[in-house]
Amino acid sequence: MSIMGIAQWIQATVPAQAISQSAWMFPAAETIHVIAIALVVGSIAVLDLRLLGISWTQRPITEIAKEVLPWTWSSFGIAAIAGSVMFISAAGKYIADVPFQLKFVLLFLAGVNMAVFHRFTYSNVALWDHGVPPPRAAKIAAALSLTFWVGVVTCGRLVSFSIENQFGPVGGS
Repeated sequence: MSIMGIAQWIQATVPAQAISQSAWMFPAAETIHVIAIALVVGSIAVLDLRLLGISWTQRPITEIAKEVLPWTWSSFGIAAIAGSVMFISAAGKYIADVPFQLKFVLLFLAGVNMAVFHRFTYSNVALWDHGVPPPRAAKIAAALSLTFWVGVVTCGRLVSFSIENQFGPVGGS
């Protein structure tokens, strides 16, 4: 079965049909998704701006990370769940949508960037946690992170313009 075939099967399921025919389910999921993404990007930006030496330079990076990363991960989980609810309602349209595809490429790149940063750069954070500027690799990772996440948000917003507005109850407004 092709990816498009799987997507069409998903959108034909009972939960997907319920979402696409409901006047409130899709907008509720979208609202939750947007709020959660704002928290994800905002919490990541706090840490990235610290790594870039732009804000909170007097606070240890590990302290900031300890405070914001629980918000990042819990918000990311909520965003993923809400995004999945939206996706299943019109999986065939989403899977073929270029901004949607690009959003997931950027999410993947953000994840790779984070993994590389944590594996190679953050592993010796004790050497530059406080009183010493972060190394160039940390600054590059932070700049890439901000770039990827701005791209994710931009592409997410473009999805709503590139997919026909056929959500909500059939025959309704």
